[in-house]
Amino acid sequence: MISDPQGGAIKRGFAPEEFADRLARAQALMDRHGFAALLLTTEPDVRYFSGFLTPFWQSPTRPWFLVVPAAGKPIAVIPEIGAECMARSWIDDIHTWPAPRPEDDGVTLLTSVLRKVAGAGTIAVAMGAESHLRMPLNDYARLRSGLGGTDFADATPVIRALRQIKSAAEIDKIAKACDAAGAAFDAVPEIISAGMSDTDAFRAFTIACLEAGADTVAYLVGGAGEGGYGDIISPPGARVLRAGDLFMLDTGCVFDGYFCDYDRNYALGAVAPEVERAHDAVYMATEAGLAAARPGATCAEVYAAMQKVLEAGGALGNAVGRLGHGLGMQLTEWPSFSAGDDTVIEPGMVLTLEPGMCFAPGRSIVHEENIVIHEDGAHLLTRRAPRTLPVIR
Repeated sequence: MISDPQGGAIKRGFAPEEFADRLARAQALMDRHGFAALLLTTEPDVRYFSGFLTPFWQSPTRPWFLVVPAAGKPIAVIPEIGAECMARSWIDDIHTWPAPRPEDDGVTLLTSVLRKVAGAGTIAVAMGAESHLRMPLNDYARLRSGLGGTDFADATPVIRALRQIKSAAEIDKIAKACDAAGAAFDAVPEIISAGMSDTDAFRAFTIACLEAGADTVAYLVGGAGEGGYGDIISPPGARVLRAGDLFMLDTGCVFDGYFCDYDRNYALGAVAPEVERAHDAVYMATEAGLAAARPGATCAEVYAAMQKVLEAGGALGNAVGRLGHGLGMQLTEWPSFSAGDDTVIEPGMVLTLEPGMCFAPGRSIVHEENIVIHEDGAHLLTRRAPRTLPVIR
């Protein structure tokens, strides 16, 4: 178990008061929007309101539902296999069916619960960007048909407003995931070397993350190449790391259901001067992002501050489309540091600064840090990368 700086164990889960606060804020927003109920169908949304944490979501066989009424606690409508686990959560009103049952996989049961709590009122389901339904479309059509003329609306504005602002306990969990990854990144020059396959390098890094206290390493990608890399989202492919390579690892370690998401670049011996200059450009772009990411600024303004430095550093472009994003129960969350995102930055947001650029045809570099926003600006959750490329001998 990871410990806090004072030596105490970091508690898993959340106190009941945390869920009560989330519910109160949700119901206030629901009242403002005129929603009689929220219908939640995805793992992070269900977990946010319940504390229901299980890797069983990896199976696509069964749908899971949580109904948040305009008054009162959420109601779970779930497969019987999850009843005991859900009963250990904050939820005490649990309805089950013997799933999988494709002919009626919870639809009739869910229809009955929604009709009881929402009546003829509007039911909100996430429909916006970065959302998905996670139930068969045929079943969703049956649900709507069974509820007659009930209006359905987009719940995304409510869910986004809630989840974008993290509590102190959530921030603590993200910080611990960052600490585990940081320890592994610090160990890279000792556990990875030229002549190693990238498969073995990824495996060694994963083990280091787990030994440092991560629960899982849910996301690990990277890039390597002489004079820079191109692909930054692939798993290892048995390529041998060679002297002169620029090598990058980008990880999403998880602690108690919360992600970190950041990368580190390394030089395998001496690298070309243009690689050093590109690394300095993304480092300084991150410095600009740290200075710009303050309460009241927009994401577009932070993007512009970083992009200005990248362009001055010789950027030819950036295929990623943004320079950072939100972070929490998912590897990437709202908002985006992009030219068109006018989300106003607020205290409690946890974000990534991820400036990247193509600095020569087919050659790129990406740098990433994780931050939390306080009243006085951005504070690092990650151990700041060195300005000079660390060297793997």
